[in-house]
Amino acid sequence: MQLDRDGTALAAFVIGTVLAGGNAVGIRVTNRELEPLWGAGLRFLLAACLLGAVMAAMRLTLPRGPALVGVLLYGMLLFGGAFSLSYYALVRIHAGLGQTLLALVPLATLLLAVLQRQERLRPAAVLGTLISVAGIGVISGADGGSVPALSVLALLGAVLCFAEATVLVRRFPPVHPVTANAVGMGFGAAILLALSAISSESIVRPERGATWLAIAYMVVLGSGPVFVLYLVVVRLWSASRAAYTFVLIPLVTVLLSAWIDDEPIGAELILGGPLVVAGVYVGALRPAAAVRR
Repeated sequence: MQLDRDGTALAAFVIGTVLAGGNAVGIRVTNRELEPLWGAGLRFLLAACLLGAVMAAMRLTLPRGPALVGVLLYGMLLFGGAFSLSYYALVRIHAGLGQTLLALVPLATLLLAVLQRQERLRPAAVLGTLISVAGIGVISGADGGSVPALSVLALLGAVLCFAEATVLVRRFPPVHPVTANAVGMGFGAAILLALSAISSESIVRPERGATWLAIAYMVVLGSGPVFVLYLVVVRLWSASRAAYTFVLIPLVTVLLSAWIDDEPIGAELILGGPLVVAGVYVGALRPAAAVRR
């Protein structure tokens, strides 16, 4: 049974990470035409509608009571909080530094899980996170130049939102991953669209074919399936292990950008990539092998 659980979790982890790696390319395309919060809200609104259709086809019911509270908090933290903060930060901060800071999500998840008595502090997890963060730093070429303090604080806030959403979802009664994300994305999209209106962003209909293609990818593959698979991993693995997807996503993004956008693969990727993989193995995958033995 443990082999089946770990095999399912590992498959969901790998597939979800690969699909999520393409989102950065899609966001880069949509940001050329759409305002950030409007683009994010539109993406998750359409994804929530698609998942709602899947819910109807599967005859899934809406959560109630504590389960509904958990799903709404999950949507508020993950889609409304983390994405609004990260979109704000990444408009003004160097992408390399941004990727490095987001790679702190597994460590933040572990610390929050320890504080909330879900997990014990594992030295291997801390070591694996630090190795992976070092690898992301090498890949992204993050420098120590001056950056807006508010952007750094916003991105650190996004890290905490991602981490707390992962920990919190395990505290409430389990909800089907499709239902949890349909309701959570809908609530998060409402928050993003409200913030877009408050920020007086330009609400325009996409006109470019490339923008629609990017939205189609992020809605059909990069939102629903990614976060459904993520919840599957969270339910089968610990919160801190599941969060290791955040250190692999930038690596996948670089590889996809090199393939789709013909971006060159430099020495940074060759040197940093193995560090990222080694960190994920030490902190997330190796403990699973030890448990099976």
